[in-house]
Amino acid sequence: MSTWFKVHREIFDSDIWNDVTTFRLFMYLMGKASHQDGVKIAGVELKRGQYLRSYRKLAADLAYKEGRGTKEYSLRTIKKAIDKLISAERVNVRETEQGTLFTILNYSKYQGSDDTKKESVNTLNQEPNTNGKRTVNNNKNAKNARINKNKEKRHKYEICDMTLAELLLDEIRKNNSGFKQPNLEKWASDIRLMRERDSRTAEQIKYLITWSQQHEFWKANILSPTKLRTKFDTLVMQVKQDKQKATNVVQFNKKEAEDDGYNYGF
Repeated sequence: MSTWFKVHREIFDSDIWNDVTTFRLFMYLMGKASHQDGVKIAGVELKRGQYLRSYRKLAADLAYKEGRGTKEYSLRTIKKAIDKLISAERVNVRETEQGTLFTILNYSKYQGSDDTKKESVNTLNQEPNTNGKRTVNNNKNAKNARINKNKEKRHKYEICDMTLAELLLDEIRKNNSGFKQPNLEKWASDIRLMRERDSRTAEQIKYLITWSQQHEFWKANILSPTKLRTKFDTLVMQVKQDKQKATNVVQFNKKEAEDDGYNYGF
């Protein structure tokens, strides 16, 4: 059975209308979002206006024809488009073990109870007279979106977690190009635990990822965020020992340490 969904006219004047990738992504999320509460996907119960999908699957979903073949957007391109939707207060995201949970902000604005039967020639003719009311409603929606954004600030940090997970994978593959593709959503979740439960900063995690994958011993032992989390304190001690040895050989002043990228509170 075929279904349909609405598109609000404001989309033509929106910030994403001229951005093909972001526009396609938003339309896809709108079309795939659950239209009612209680729908379950991969064991996750969705609320109205939510959709569960990984970034990589979204890249495959949005594949497009080019010449005689098809092309997929890079993961970086998908992430940039999602960042734009978040900045525009159109969606929120939250990482789960089953994938990324997308929430369409103001979903009722796009898929409200008003049906197309109310649309008529008279309605279209009266549209200029209703622009003032529409502006007021849009302002209210924008205010509600800001409130929702403040309640769900974590989405930015979760994107940061995914970025760090990808950094670790890239660094590992510099040493071993055949390293098996991991579950990046699980890796991002483990990095989130480092930040939230272990009080590690993103800068500290990034530093140890890069440092460990350049270390002769640790690059063969730190092959996942779980291992990085387990050995975090040991790695910090190793960093301090290496820096102390360097200090004994040459004058290693504070400025040089900062230039080396080490000043992260270890």
